[in-house]
Amino acid sequence: MGIVIAGANINDHCLLKATLDSVVVERPKPGEEKPQHLCLDKGYDNKASHQVVSEYGYVPHIRRIGEEKKDEAGEKKYPARRWVVERTLGWLSRWRGILIRWDKKPQNYLAGVKLACALLWYRKCYAEGLLK
Repeated sequence: MGIVIAGANINDHCLLKATLDSVVVERPKPGEEKPQHLCLDKGYDNKASHQVVSEYGYVPHIRRIGEEKKDEAGEKKYPARRWVVERTLGWLSRWRGILIRWDKKPQNYLAGVKLACALLWYRKCYAEGLLK
């Protein structure tokens, strides 16, 4: 899978460094007591991605597609939930203000993203009967 920019297809692993550079939330300093983990899929299983991950101090967890952690009986211990991110990004792309980005100030855009996320969670909780 990749991203299409101006007719050129760019693989996701090429944008890993830019993605890690653009993280808005400041993360705690990694150390031996509290290491920082980064889970990636098969598309990032190459030398360049491993180097970028180690530069940023993360412990890489790169699994092949279909490979998941299994217990002693061979059952999936923690099934993969990658679709949650893809689904959420699909829901957020329905918001024109986020998709088109009319806001010029970054704080206004971030407020729109937060509002959209809050409304998505409210709707999900209401649909599951958690709210009355």
